[in-house]
Amino acid sequence: MEQEKQNFERRGLKVAALSYDSPALLADFARRQSIRYPLLSDPDSAVIRAFGILNENFPKDHAWFGVPFPGTFIIDANGVVTAKYFEVDHRDRYTAASILAKSFQTAEGVSWNVVDTRHLRLRYAATDSIVRAGSRIELAVEVELKPKMHVYAPGVQASYKPIVWTLDESPTWLIHPASFPKARSLHLPAIGETVPVYEGKLRLTRDLSIGQQSEVRSALRTGINELVVRGTFRYQACNDRECFPPASIPLQWTLRYESHDGQRAPVDLQRKPGAGN
Repeated sequence: MEQEKQNFERRGLKVAALSYDSPALLADFARRQSIRYPLLSDPDSAVIRAFGILNENFPKDHAWFGVPFPGTFIIDANGVVTAKYFEVDHRDRYTAASILAKSFQTAEGVSWNVVDTRHLRLRYAATDSIVRAGSRIELAVEVELKPKMHVYAPGVQASYKPIVWTLDESPTWLIHPASFPKARSLHLPAIGETVPVYEGKLRLTRDLSIGQQSEVRSALRTGINELVVRGTFRYQACNDRECFPPASIPLQWTLRYESHDGQRAPVDLQRKPGAGN
């Protein structure tokens, strides 16, 4: 959140975080991590309960009882929640960059890979170049079709080949379903059919959740803290006169893996079991 603070503020959003930790513990953490946005203390989890996000997977005598499910609310100037991004597992969470991308259909400061073919120009990127255990990031593929070209959307019938975006499976990450834009219906007078197509520009996105540290560590090569995510974009392009053979574009994202900060707060600031009952 600290890294994306300015990007949120440019869009009129202020950033604040709420936890069940004491003001003293939050002050220590903010100093250590150079956090400049407000960290709000809810030691009795009253606000957490009011929002209905208390994580009751922990027993009441556990030191972590009182924590919320990890997540983010986007709230407008009238106090209305316009979007929310929550996970069930306390170890998983959407990254700030992925929330920005979902909220504003854009990606700030990312490095795009570009591929040109005779039919289209494709570029792809990830919202985050650095990931940690439990990070949920967004991958984006943007396509600009050449003039008079179209490609077929998922759900097309008969022998037409729709666009397909696949990613290689791995125990190191979880692949979420891809999101496709709404297609346009194109009537083909020569054969009397109407088919769903994309023309011009289109943007596809899908989330990728990084596994926990034990799962990631087993996949990393010695001395190289990188995860390589490979995939393929398949399509068949047509113009107003002919359809071209199906084509495939290989995709590859290289993500740097970093461990979470494991430093504990001073003992006298640490929360005691049962403090949130």
